[in-house]
Amino acid sequence: MSNAARLGPILGLTSAGVLGLFVASFAIGPYPIAPAVVAQVFLAQFDLAERTWSEAVEMVVLDVRGPRIAGALLVGAALACAGATYQNLFRNPLVSPGVLGVSSGAGFGAALGIILGMPGAGIQGMAFIAGLAAVAATVWLGRSFHRHATLVLVVAGLVVSAFFQALVSLLKIAADPLNELPSITFWLLGGLNRVTATTLLAALVPIALAGLVLHALRWQVHALAAGEDEARSLGVNVPRVRLLLILSATLMTAAAVSLCGIVGWVGLLIPHIVRMIVGPGFAAVLPMSALIGGGFLLGMDNLARYSGTAEVPLGILTALVGAPFFALVLARTRRQWF
Repeated sequence: MSNAARLGPILGLTSAGVLGLFVASFAIGPYPIAPAVVAQVFLAQFDLAERTWSEAVEMVVLDVRGPRIAGALLVGAALACAGATYQNLFRNPLVSPGVLGVSSGAGFGAALGIILGMPGAGIQGMAFIAGLAAVAATVWLGRSFHRHATLVLVVAGLVVSAFFQALVSLLKIAADPLNELPSITFWLLGGLNRVTATTLLAALVPIALAGLVLHALRWQVHALAAGEDEARSLGVNVPRVRLLLILSATLMTAAAVSLCGIVGWVGLLIPHIVRMIVGPGFAAVLPMSALIGGGFLLGMDNLARYSGTAEVPLGILTALVGAPFFALVLARTRRQWF
């Protein structure tokens, strides 16, 4: 069976599993709602079902849990796709979406927005802009030392990340310990409790545009994974494709981090799992990373909401689950990364 023929059933089963998790997620919380009622609420929006439930039920489904569940799927898909792109681009299985400093930059932007007293949308915008600015600084620093070396770019990303993390620490010292400091801390730990339909739409646009670019360049990415010389022999414009990949993956990561804070391990772990299932071809890795990454983060968010009265930050849960699971993946692959 060809890879394309094998991918179809795998995508179908994975999509069905994520869809089932999506519906079941509405039942989790202090106000449980049956999956059948959830389906009827959505159908009623298109006049395909008669309203037999209260306004409170509809508000919980559409305004509270709906944006949060959709946000988990969107952020998980974005981080996983960005991680898969970076790992193929840098040919390094230990690269994560924050490698170029976008996460630390976004954390600084959000912390600054909190101290300035901005509303939620303003904090999201500050995080997004600062994340892009951090990557721009990384690219400028890397090109100043060596125009084409990807290793120098990674080192520049570490330098920029350390710089912005120091700035975040300074803002923590300057923050009000009663109001601003807890807000900064919980934002940096990650969570989807602040997601609304407005902020979700603001993050969806750049993530969707970047995803379309990655999909259009999927074959060039696969060629780059074999080496730049091999890619050039196949007609790939390496500098242009590399720049487009960096911009797209960075845009996805910045939008995701601006929506929910810093959530680790998704972009590092999920691409490894996907390659174990469908192989190294980026054309197959990209859609599977989006599905499994979204499902994984939604499952973690369900666990966060189910854990008790005090919600556990999402970044803590992904680390607790992702770190030991990644160790198992390392043992399974035995350095056979691509």
